[in-house]
Amino acid sequence: MTDAHVLIAADKFKGSLTAVEVAAHLTAGLRRAVPGLDVTALPVADGGDGTVDAVVAGRAGFVRRTARVTGPLGEPVEAAWALSGSTAVVEMAEASGLRHVPPGRRAPLTATTYGTGELLRAALDAGARRIVLGVGGSATTDGGAGMLAALGARFLDGSGRPLGPGGGALAALARADLSGLDGRLAEADVVLASDVDNPLTGPSGAAAVYGPQKGASPEDVVLLDAALGRLARALDPALASAPGAGAAGGLGYGALVGLGAAFRPGIEVLLDVVGFGEALARADVVITGEGSLDAQTLYGKAVQGVATAARARGLRVVAVCGRLELGWGDLAVLGVGRAYALSELEPDPERSMAEAGPLLERVGERIAREALG
Repeated sequence: MTDAHVLIAADKFKGSLTAVEVAAHLTAGLRRAVPGLDVTALPVADGGDGTVDAVVAGRAGFVRRTARVTGPLGEPVEAAWALSGSTAVVEMAEASGLRHVPPGRRAPLTATTYGTGELLRAALDAGARRIVLGVGGSATTDGGAGMLAALGARFLDGSGRPLGPGGGALAALARADLSGLDGRLAEADVVLASDVDNPLTGPSGAAAVYGPQKGASPEDVVLLDAALGRLARALDPALASAPGAGAAGGLGYGALVGLGAAFRPGIEVLLDVVGFGEALARADVVITGEGSLDAQTLYGKAVQGVATAARARGLRVVAVCGRLELGWGDLAVLGVGRAYALSELEPDPERSMAEAGPLLERVGERIAREALG
């Protein structure tokens, strides 16, 4: 099959390579073994970190835009988003992600999503009327209150004063007023794209499951969970249990209740946005991948979405990863015929991450010899 048309549709290798870099290194390795091999690179994402990079690198005409917005700690950050016609892709991690929080400065009680709201406003100002809001990698647990405040909502304490930033401040919430929300939102179609379907509160909620990753102590988790419950009671208690409400520290809830967003699995949305179906129709073999193929891969991650679509067309699917924790039975369920892990070439995790690019090129050569031969 050395005359095959190969489609590379892989996600980032978190901490080492972007999705664009993964595709570039794989392409280099494949063509080193088979010069002139027909390869299409279509980087993908599931709504989290790297989503804007993926759609801009795709074939759907998205152009990168930037805006200076409020970061999770209240300091200004430069955040990217993407626009194609009247469709915008906004990645909340660009404005409110953990990557903007230096080591030792995590602020689980005060980190804010205000900047995400400012990014949404920038998209509306540019004429966007369909907005894909990709969520993941957040530094925040404020239920999206900061985002909504940037769009005109008010959150007040018992004395009628505006609350401070962050989920901790919601413990003093007495009244939430959404009447001042930007009127253009009523005319916009907002899609909440996430691979997380947790509810807002409770043992599977935003604070309990993801709070510790953002620096929350056990006591902070209890406070934040109660504060998010207070927010839900002030707005719409029923939506607190909706799929995706707990995404990105509860920003999913804010999007559902305040933006009228519709929740969809992130990989499904982004595959549509980047024109994956059209690229897949021309492919003979699909190479997908992400940093770790593990139990989470089976539930809405990029590899699962790509492999499912490719398998439906009867195509051969090969997966690449940094670390492989799935058995062959799980891979078969995904629709993956073969999987290649960088750890097979370099067992030391630190060296594997540091040398991920050259290692992927070697993997590309192996795929060309073994999976395309």
